[in-house]
Parts: sequence; C-alpha cells; structure tokens
Amino acid sequence: MSVDASRPMPVLQASGLSKTFGIVEVLKDIDLTVLPGEVHAIIGENGAGKSTLMKILAGNHQPTRGEMRMDGEVVNFSGPVDAEHRGIVLVHQEILLAPDLTVAQNIYLGRELRRRFTVDDRAMNEGAAGAIRDLGSDIDPSTLVSRLSIAQRQLVQIARVLLVPHRIVIFDEPTASLTPHETEALLKVIRHIRARGVGVLYISHRLAEVKDIADRVTVLRDGRLVASHDASELEPADMARLMVGRDVAKLYPDRHAAAAREPVLEVEGFSVPGYAQDASFSLRKGEILGFAGLIGAGRTELMEGVVGLRPGRGSLRLNGRPVQFPDVHASLKAGIAYLSEDRKGKGLLLTKDLRINLTLASLSKFSGPLQIDARRETEALDKAIQDFDIRTGNKAILAGQLSGGNQQKLLLAKMMLLDPQVVIIDEPTRGIDIGNKQQIYKFIASLAEEGRSIIVVSSEMPELIGICDRILVMRSGRIAGEVTGEHMNENEIVALATGVNAGRGAGEAA
Repeated sequence: MSVDASRPMPVLQASGLSKTFGIVEVLKDIDLTVLPGEVHAIIGENGAGKSTLMKILAGNHQPTRGEMRMDGEVVNFSGPVDAEHRGIVLVHQEILLAPDLTVAQNIYLGRELRRRFTVDDRAMNEGAAGAIRDLGSDIDPSTLVSRLSIAQRQLVQIARVLLVPHRIVIFDEPTASLTPHETEALLKVIRHIRARGVGVLYISHRLAEVKDIADRVTVLRDGRLVASHDASELEPADMARLMVGRDVAKLYPDRHAAAAREPVLEVEGFSVPGYAQDASFSLRKGEILGFAGLIGAGRTELMEGVVGLRPGRGSLRLNGRPVQFPDVHASLKAGIAYLSEDRKGKGLLLTKDLRINLTLASLSKFSGPLQIDARRETEALDKAIQDFDIRTGNKAILAGQLSGGNQQKLLLAKMMLLDPQVVIIDEPTRGIDIGNKQQIYKFIASLAEEGRSIIVVSSEMPELIGICDRILVMRSGRIAGEVTGEHMNENEIVALATGVNAGRGAGEAA
C-alpha cells in the first residue's frame, strides 16, 4: 500500500481487510490509513460495513484476511484490551454502561481510584464531573445511569473512553442522540484531540457534521471501499450520492397542512413528576406535530406519561372523549402507538427472529383455535418486508442482525399492524443513514396522508422542520412555545429551547 511521502507516517494502516461471518462477506479488501492529527470520517449506508471495520481496528473482531500496521509495524490485536494498551479506543454506538451504577462509577469502572484500602468516591466524582464538563454537559456524577436519557448516557460513555490514554479514538455515531448544542460541544472536544496529534476515525450519518469536522472522508458501500477524498473536495450532497449510489437531493416529502382539521388527541395540564409540568397541546387529524428541545427538556418523558409508560396526571381527550391510560396496553387498545427512541432496548427483541418481533404486539390477530397461526405470521412478514422495504437476504435472521435502518422499519411495521390512529415516534432516524432516512420520512408522510395523526420527537431540527406541520418546543420540562410557517427555522427553535432571546417572533406558547 503506497503512502504519500508528503504526509506524516500513519499511526495506523490497514491493507486488504476483509471479514466474513459464516458465508456472508461483510467487508472486502479495505485499505485505510489514519494519520496523526487527522479526523478521518467513514461514511456509508446502514449495513455498509462501517461498524464491523471499526470493531476490527479496535480489536473486537479478528479480520478474516488482511493486515494492520501501527507506526509501520504489523500488529495483531488479541482483543479490545490489547488494542487499548496500544492506544486505540472505541466509543461504541451501543450504550455499554451499568445502569445500576452512578455516572462516576461507570466512568471509572475497572480502573477505580483508591485511597488506601477503599474506593475514593470523592475523587472519582470530581474527575467524572470534569470529564463530563469537558463535553459541555453538567450531569451530576452521583446520578444513577438508569435515570439518564439515552443522549446523556452517550456523553457518559464518551467521557469514560476519553479517560484512557489514546493515540487513535474511534467514534461510532457519537452524536446520533445529541442535540446541536451537545454536538457542537463534542466537536470542540474532537478538534482539541486532533490538535494534540491524535488520530480520529469518525462515523456519522450527519453529513453536514462530517463536512464540518473531517479532514478526509472514506465511503463504504456493500462492504467495499468506493471512494476516499479530502473533505474539502466533497459537499454533503456528493457524500450522499457516493453512499447510496443515487441522487437523494429531495430528502423530505411534500406535505399538505392539516391546520383546519379536527383535534384527535387533546392534552391539558399534563405533568409527569420530575420530568414535565403542566403541558397542554392538541394533535389534529392527519397532522405531523414535532417536539423539539435540548437533552433533559422532558420530551420523551412527557410522551411516556401520555401513553401510560410513566405515572402522569392531567386531562387527556381522544376524539373528544376523556381517557386515562394506566399502562401502555390501555393506550395501544385505544389506538395510540408509541415507538421508543431506544429501539434496541425497548422496541425490539434483538435475539428473536423477524416474524416474532413483527407480530408480538398484535398476537391476537394471528391466534388460531389452539395456537399461533405461523403461516399467517409469515404472510404478514412478507408483506411488511415489501411495504416497508426491510432489506434482508434471509427472513430467518434475528432482529439484532439487521442494520439500524432496517430495525427501525421493522419497528414501524410492527406498530402499524395494530392499525393505530395516533402514532408517536421518538427519534425516528437516530443512527440511520440518509437513504433510509428518506424512506422513513416518506413512510411518516404517507401515514399522515392516510389520516393518521403523528407526533415526532427529534433532536434533529432539520428533520422536524422538513416533515412537520407544527413544532412545539420544550424547555426545562415545560412547553416553551410553538413555531409554525416561516417561524419554523433553527434560530426560532433554539431561542425557545434555550430561553435566549425567547419571544422575538418565535410564536406563542402552546
């Protein structure tokens, strides 16, 4: 593999890396270099092989063939600990934290600070607070991880990894659940890492973010390297075209406003203790209503309270009639489907096959006299695969073997078997590539066109602006205001979400 003599010696070089699982080759002949003080972005659709490549480089997987060198010398990592000892650390896309331990205990897990014969909790809390503060957050280090949002857990995981001495840091979708404020804080940290001469490998589906932070961009498609360019040579549209092999310039579908239609769901004075206070809003028939806000604003918890996943109190009306949902089964029965932001932890059974996952919430539709009708379940799966374009070469695989985008499509198909009239989707495209995003936006718009009413909770403001009819903005557990029409722009949303210059044309409170 040739190296440009004008560039510094690569920290890491990979030549001909390939990986086969069973008879399926997921990576083929990948060549890659990581230079000191460089951010090298790896982009591609879900299933393109990005995460597999990163896990090989970090010692989690062994390559089927190929070679890796560090500082010019051949290396073979026996596992991730070996890779860490050599200075390669990986921030996983999956959250790998102990929920029953505190933030500080997780950050120092396995490398606890001690004072004589006891663990020094005070020192660990101070160190953890500093590490979290460096990422632009103020999470209390004594908080149990189980009480944190997905986004907050991701920040804790990043802080844990960065405490390890490192020469190469691999970030696998680090900002997928972060708001723009938290994302900018993380990008600032990455720039600081780069300035210290550390090499950074960066996976992200947010192409504008890649353009902002990367020095070099490598594109994978179907397990192969299709292009590698200096980031200055590519615009986000060019990256998207290389990723999916087609033009995706029109990301968001055309929408028809639902402003004049009757309300379907009315929420008044609703509170979820500790998370949301006195929330009032209405959702109209055929409308897509967005919920924006910073991490910790209470958006997810409010929705969980409305559908009965959390204790909540207040007034709910469905089609004009008062309703109460003591649990999620009651809201499902009433026609309200909630798609969790944590599709891997709460939405799907990753160790079960696609058929079981698809029909689990609607088993009564497939029940025969004595047992489940497997034939009808298989027919439903065939239809879901076709209708939602779930890409799998084998219908018998486990849900956990699908890419993130196809997992989200399976979750959508699962909930639509219930034929809901209200669909609440939390972070619909987190960790999903631009091609699958385009499809999911089309699915959401088609649900609204059918007359269903949709609530979308998202940390991605362009997504909300692109698909929603109205956007409500939450701040500190309360609905701070509403934006519509020409006021649906990032400046107005940020003003309401942060309280800075709020009220300057940002719409009226809901």
